[in-house]
Amino acid sequence: MNDYQRIEKAIVYLKENFKDQPNLDDVARQVHLSPFHFQKLFSDWAGVSPKKFLQFISVEYAKGLLKQNHSLSEVSFETGLSGTSRLHDLFMNIEGMTPGEFKNGGEALQINYSFAATPFGDIIIASTAKGICHLSFTWDKKTDLESLRHAFPNAKLIEQTDALQKNALLFFNGDWENLQKIKLHLKGTAFQLKVWQTLLHIPFGNVATYGSVAGGIDNPKASRAVGTAIGDNPVAFLIPCHRVIRSTGVLGDYHWGSNRKTAMLGWEAAKCFAEH
Repeated sequence: MNDYQRIEKAIVYLKENFKDQPNLDDVARQVHLSPFHFQKLFSDWAGVSPKKFLQFISVEYAKGLLKQNHSLSEVSFETGLSGTSRLHDLFMNIEGMTPGEFKNGGEALQINYSFAATPFGDIIIASTAKGICHLSFTWDKKTDLESLRHAFPNAKLIEQTDALQKNALLFFNGDWENLQKIKLHLKGTAFQLKVWQTLLHIPFGNVATYGSVAGGIDNPKASRAVGTAIGDNPVAFLIPCHRVIRSTGVLGDYHWGSNRKTAMLGWEAAKCFAEH
């Protein structure tokens, strides 16, 4: 059995037996490896540990049950977890929210949103009481508002520019030194949040490669998974996914258009040059 066949067999085993919540020893035994060597091999090939992969499978199954209005105790039992506290920990670790918050789709959450002009085009920006939760370059206001509703289906949306949004918009007017003062309210998997946090450390006017971002989260072989997480960034520009380029020096694709990415990097470089 070669390495690929071992990983394939392990993934199939995890998918078929996740309700039993198998431990590392259980899965390693299926592919005839020691737990230590299996852990390393799986992490190198899949970009995440076997435990994290099992959590992803479990939480996706649990989300399906919650959407069918099963109770938290029922979902815990059906997912193979020992109780609702473990379900809570699983959701907080992977989704960044409680099972109840996922189930109600943001109900009772008020989100203020507004449209604004920037040097790179019009944007829709949205915020909760905790911080900016959404920022996207917009081509069609109606479509972009629907995207916001889809992300927070039961939230109360109010068209209103609040202090959090005003503070964030200052960044487009040259106040780029104060990014750390901008509050963000993000929901995502633990892996996504880790990648987005790493992007915040790329200095203004600089670039990084997908490989260096993967190295920044101590997972140097996860470049492809990092690229997916970067593509899912919900807050354009403030979380600077535009500063990530390919190792060849090619700028690469950008969710909101490669020309816009080029313009952003040029604008930042010019601002840095003007300071020196």
